[in-house]
Amino acid sequence: MDATDPAAPRARMIHYSGYLREARDFYATPAWVTERLLDHIRLRGTVWEPCCGDGAMARVLQARGYAVVASDIADRGFGTPGMDFLTATAFPAGCGAMVTNPPYGEADAMAGKPRSSSAMQRFLRHALALTKAADGQLALLVRLQWIAGQRAAAIMSAAPFAKVIVLRDRITWFDRGAETKRAQHHHAWVVFDHHHPPGTPPAMLYG
Repeated sequence: MDATDPAAPRARMIHYSGYLREARDFYATPAWVTERLLDHIRLRGTVWEPCCGDGAMARVLQARGYAVVASDIADRGFGTPGMDFLTATAFPAGCGAMVTNPPYGEADAMAGKPRSSSAMQRFLRHALALTKAADGQLALLVRLQWIAGQRAAAIMSAAPFAKVIVLRDRITWFDRGAETKRAQHHHAWVVFDHHHPPGTPPAMLYG
């Protein structure tokens, strides 16, 4: 059957929110999400937030007493704009940890591959390489289901995977009053730490 035929079966996104995707996958992270991470880990040194957006995560980190270097490829009125994380060659000077909610697939480097798992894998590999060079820590907010993917699991298992913090509450990214749709995804923080004892499995926690 011709795919252009109105009667032809149509491919459907499994998890469709009903909302148009934001440019560059920008979704400000509610404060409680970062709070749950900080309830379970202590970060070392200044924290780098390389996808800072409007500063949602960075402000929570600062409120908890951390010095923060905030940057982003886009200018949303917070931090240093025009900095493409995928071209970074090292942590900013003085930083010992990276904390961020990475884009899920619409970075410029992944143009034409919206919601691409390969984009997230590339981001993770690059983040892990920078973290290793800094002998530091890395905390990424990801969809819980993503952790179960074969390729993601292989990358994480080869790294100093220290903790997974499962969020018991689902994240509502948009508040539209009575029209707000129920959140569809569970999320978790995955934490890597180059001070984590080799051979020790990651702790599974709930936040």
